[in-house]
This record gives sequence, C-alpha cells and structure tokens, in this order.
Amino acid sequence: MGELFGTDGVRGVANQDLTPELAFQLGKSGAYVLSQYNNSSSGNKGKVLLGRDTRLSGDMLAAALIAGINAVGVEVVDLGIVPTPAVSYLSRTRPALGGIMVSASHNPIEDNGIKFFDDRGIKISAALEEQIEENLNSGLPRPTHEQVGRKLEGEYLLESYLDQVLRSFSSDISELKIILDCGNGAAYRLAPELFKLAGVDNLQVINNSGQGELINVNCGSTDTAELKERVLTSKADIGIALDGDADRTILVDEKGQEIDGDYILYICAKHLAQRNKLADKKIVATKYSNLGLSEALKKEGVEVIYASNGDKYVLAKLQELDLSLGGEKSGHIIFRDHNVSGDGMLTALQVMEVMVNENKPLSQLAQGLEEWPQLLENVKVAQKEELEDNKAIKSVVKEGREELTQGRIFIRASGTEPVIRLMLEGKDLALLKKWKDKIAAVIAEELN
Repeated sequence: MGELFGTDGVRGVANQDLTPELAFQLGKSGAYVLSQYNNSSSGNKGKVLLGRDTRLSGDMLAAALIAGINAVGVEVVDLGIVPTPAVSYLSRTRPALGGIMVSASHNPIEDNGIKFFDDRGIKISAALEEQIEENLNSGLPRPTHEQVGRKLEGEYLLESYLDQVLRSFSSDISELKIILDCGNGAAYRLAPELFKLAGVDNLQVINNSGQGELINVNCGSTDTAELKERVLTSKADIGIALDGDADRTILVDEKGQEIDGDYILYICAKHLAQRNKLADKKIVATKYSNLGLSEALKKEGVEVIYASNGDKYVLAKLQELDLSLGGEKSGHIIFRDHNVSGDGMLTALQVMEVMVNENKPLSQLAQGLEEWPQLLENVKVAQKEELEDNKAIKSVVKEGREELTQGRIFIRASGTEPVIRLMLEGKDLALLKKWKDKIAAVIAEELN
C-alpha cells in the first residue's frame, strides 16, 4: 500500500490534508490508470462516474477531480449528491471506466475522502492504488481541442439505481411505521423517495436537511439517540439510521434498542438459511463481529467465515467462496445477489421483508443472539505508524491475552483517522475493563 490510500480510499481534513491540488492530481492519475485497466468484461469506455455526499468541501474536491479527469481526455458523468452504493452500481451497469465517490463516510464534518471503483463496481485493488500514486507526478498525456474531456450531467441515471434496490424485495411493507434518519448525508433526498416508492405509507423522516455542515452531527448511524427517542414516542416498528454516504445502516427496534450489523447478519442469515436461500449456509464477517454471532448462527446450521477488516475484504471473501451475504458490525452489509457494495437502504428493506414474512417485531427477530461483553476504545495518537514496532505495546497486549483465556484482544491503527483502535471481548467484563485501561494508557504514552 502506498502513502496516500488507506483502508477506504484517500482521506484527510479537506483543504489541508486533502487539498484541491491533490484531488486534481488524483483525478488525472486515477482516470489514466482506469483507462489503462481492462478486465475480461470491458475495455476502455472513456467515462468516469462521479458522486459525492453533502459535505461543504465536496464541491471543491469534485471540481478539482473533474478538471483532472478531463485533462487526460476522459469524460465525467456527474451524478451529484448520491449514496456510495449508487456509484458502485452504476459503475458496473453503465458504459464506464469506473467511478469515484467523494465522501468521508462516518468521519467528522471537516474530513473528506476520495475512493475509486473499477468497472465492476468494486473498490479498486491495492495494485491499482499504487499505480495511481506512482503516476501522480508523471508526464501523463495532455490532449487538446476535441480530445479534452467534458463534464456530463448524470442525475437521470439514479432512477435505474432506485429500480435495482426496489427489485431486491417483494413484500408488502405498507403497514410498517418507520422513522428514517438520513444523517444529513448523501441519501437525504433519495432515501425518503425510495421508501415511498417501496410502499411505506407511514414514514417520518428526520435529519434530511442536506446541509453538509450537519452531516453526522448528533444524527445518523454514529449517534442514534434522537432516532431511539422518536421510535419510542411515535410507537414506530423500526428506526433506520444511515451514515454519511449511506452504504451502511444501524437499526432501532420498537423498544428503542440498537440493532447493529451483527444482529442484521443474524436476522437475515437465519431467515435465508431456513428458506434454503443462503449460499452454502455460510456468511462472511470480520474479526470485529462479536463471537456471539458465530455461536448463535452455528445453532441454525450457518457457518461464519472471517475476512480482514473492511468491506472490500468482506466482498473479496464473498466472491472467492461464491457466498451471498456478509458484512461488518458497523452496519455495512453486502447482499451480493443485489449489489457488490454495502447499501444502507437496501439492507433496511431486507430486514423489513423478514419482519413482514415472519410476522414478528424486530426485537423478537434479534432474540437468539447473545453477545459476549465487548469493549472498544479509540486512542488518539500522534504517531500511529509506529504501532507495529513498539515493544512496550506488544508486551502489554501479550500480558492481557495470557490472562484473558476466554476472549480476545485486537489492536490496529485506523486507516482513516489518527487513532489506534482497541477491541477486547470475553466472558469476564471486569477483566476486559482492566486490560482496556492498561493497554490504552500504554498506547497513549508511547505514541504521543
């Protein structure tokens, strides 16, 4: 992996780390590399699809990307403010070299990001990321006159994306009472439209202002407090919280309880397995999924296969094993029969279809999964890249693992933020708290 790309594209504080100058270079190099990249299903088609979320810096970075892409003779189809799964879907179903999404997902409002998709709608490989970095300052072609690229409007393409999501289910959900939290993000227009088209008659929408300065602020999948309150006071059947780019969702049941990605995987895997619709009776999760998920699904005859952290690795494992369902605890769920990207709106529809088909409230569907106690800690650091070689941190983690016989400890540097992520899971909560505090203290001391 090069210096710019993290686990989910290039991210940083917009106009400081992620500058328009860098976006211009990424546009040039990215379009050039995508135009040189061919797979068995397509060749050079000369267009790149571009979407963004509502962040205020999105216009600035999109404009710079467009200029860079056009500068190497490639056309840009501007989709406007759209969810990430729309860019993924359209990249593989329209004549295009690939797609680019300008978004920092669940990150703070000052951040932004740039992620690339190939013409299969899949986030580009590490090899292509390295090629983009290598070509950033290269003497790339500079066409003139009619060979210069143009910007084309592409919002009309979103209808085909909505149609695809609607085709993913066939149940009557008109009787469900729903609260939808758009997180002031990328789906603030499309999500309400989609659920109305899906037949939802009783829909209450919150945080759909489209104001980029409010994206993820006390709302959406990163903060469900308001959604929980609305669900309880309105006596709704389900609450749906989307993140900034709407590729993930966290749900709230009728009792105001949060239903995260592990519970969503459990509910959907169990339902599909009972109907012989779950490929090979296996799903894919990551090491951050609770061990209770594997325990619960084992009772249903379903095996959990583990992939590295990150939705691109979940998808890679699904493709490798030809499986149909996988995801992350964070609510990024991939229904591979319908798309190759996580999709918060599609995920919510799949869960509501289970509710209707089984005629059970969401809280009852979630029963059967008993989570092991799990503690998460994000330790802010100044030198996250020094984690791997730090002996003091390795030593304290080793001590913790030796004492935590029923459980596990994971530690990694975030690919998108200046933090070290720490996770502890086990049967003894007191022991988990003890080692979380010990390890976090050593991390803070050593890397700041």
